[in-house]
Amino acid sequence: MTDFEAELERYRHELRVHCYRLLGSYDEAEDMVQETFLRAWRKRDTFEGRSSVRTWLYRIATNACIDEVRRPQRVLPYQLEPASFPAAALPARDDLPWLQPFPDVLLDRAEEPDAQLVRRETIELAFLVAIQHLPPRQRAVLIFRDVLGWSAKETAAVMDLTIAAVNSALQRARPVLRDQLPPHRVEWTATPSTTEEQALLRKYVDAWDSGDLDALTALMHEDVRITMPPYPFWFEGREVARQTITVNLDPAYRGHWRYLITSVNRQPTLAAYLRGPGDTVFRPFGLDVFRIEGGLIAELTAFERTDFDLHDLPPYLASA
Repeated sequence: MTDFEAELERYRHELRVHCYRLLGSYDEAEDMVQETFLRAWRKRDTFEGRSSVRTWLYRIATNACIDEVRRPQRVLPYQLEPASFPAAALPARDDLPWLQPFPDVLLDRAEEPDAQLVRRETIELAFLVAIQHLPPRQRAVLIFRDVLGWSAKETAAVMDLTIAAVNSALQRARPVLRDQLPPHRVEWTATPSTTEEQALLRKYVDAWDSGDLDALTALMHEDVRITMPPYPFWFEGREVARQTITVNLDPAYRGHWRYLITSVNRQPTLAAYLRGPGDTVFRPFGLDVFRIEGGLIAELTAFERTDFDLHDLPPYLASA
């Protein structure tokens, strides 16, 4: 590895987080970091040192992400007729088929330069979904100013804008963000997943293991929302949640479930393992990410993911 390549690697983690905030997709963020390094390598002879290498890389990464957002073929929402939706499902309000969880094990690397910047309120799914409603340049400005804490002058320099343009973009972006965040989420709290949230997940797992449908739904808000990216539908309300859970409690439907408590995007999460008919072990199925308000489940985002090694989770669970 050359000295130049080693210098680039120093910033891999924080650039991955930056690209993830811009895109909402872990896989795309990884691709954009590689694209950033490729563009930097090609332009290495033109780097004159007028800014730091870090600032230069953020400029390249931001432009790469904006190019990706504007790529027409990126947006491929499912085109389902309403009649083909599952029972009680509603058409998606926020159709983000690329939305993916971010592994907490990659956020917890204390040696990374921006570790102190990866706060829960700037990485959780509600924030990621909300900022997707912003045009890409407004999104980038808001991230630089309100998330990374860069000055208007620094932001203007990295985005090739005037300071006035940066301030204008930020003034337009903030109200949209507030409107898109959940009602009780406007005032951010920079706290990790709390012991109370962990206790609620343990109650949820115990109720699931015992097949206690009443206990499960009692842990939810009356207007609980369930989404399952990339599928373009969502469920709202405790009674509807009850219907969706009932079928999965029956082993005849898919098999037997087992859960491990973990976290992704700094949010309380259950890693779901499934033992299908005829199988001898529980295998990775997905990640259920919870948003908890007032001691009850306000939202559950279920991702069908099997890359559990990325989240430092076991590849399977024994049946015994």
